[in-house]
Amino acid sequence: MLASERRDHLLETLRRDGKIVAKTVAAELGLSEDSIRRDLRELAAEGLLQRVYGGALPVSPATADYGTRQRVATAGKRLVAAAAVRLVAPGSTVILDGGTTALAVATALPPTLRCTVVTHSPTVAAALVEHPAAEVFVLGGRLFKHSAVASGAATVEAAQRITADLFLLGVTGIHPDAGLTTGDGDEAAMKRVLAGRAAETYVLGSSEKVGAASPYGVLGFDEVAGVVTDADPGSDVVRRLAERVRIVEARA
Repeated sequence: MLASERRDHLLETLRRDGKIVAKTVAAELGLSEDSIRRDLRELAAEGLLQRVYGGALPVSPATADYGTRQRVATAGKRLVAAAAVRLVAPGSTVILDGGTTALAVATALPPTLRCTVVTHSPTVAAALVEHPAAEVFVLGGRLFKHSAVASGAATVEAAQRITADLFLLGVTGIHPDAGLTTGDGDEAAMKRVLAGRAAETYVLGSSEKVGAASPYGVLGFDEVAGVVTDADPGSDVVRRLAERVRIVEARA
């Protein structure tokens, strides 16, 4: 089999099954696992899949630049935001992560809801400028432009001084095997710090992130209270997720 044919077969397998198991594909094609792993490395280098132990998973579209992500799954993000807002109790303190889904949450907060919002995202903070009842605290630091959030030692130090009732966490990948992942190691560490400052953490998971994976692990499913998602509850991946973590359905 030509290299181009193997490549097409791998991508079709990923599209059809939602994953690639290197051992299984090697047996199907009568090739060595080393050959398949080499093909997977090349495809991963082109951004066409995310390598994981034993094979590969779909790469998350949420790893695109911030401007592009603002145009991805906008309806799904609004559904997730509406469901997430219902988790914010009147008078509570919520840490709101950065990213486009978190921005949708900020926009969806009812104007009569009195709460305190802590965020390391200048875009989220700006979205709440006109909110009449929300008190907003901004954590400063070096701007990580991909997600438009502050990060680094200064942000960590500021975060250590706060406590909250709820953290609404943004990730780029949610997969029952690969877990909760994101595309940058420092950002993953910052998310863990913020989760450690809240009594409960819920994950914001619009459907394009469900079943996908990114390189860096954020938290285990046992460390979050639930995943808020508009993904089809009857899909295989959501059923498998529901065995690991509470699913909060975000439906129209």
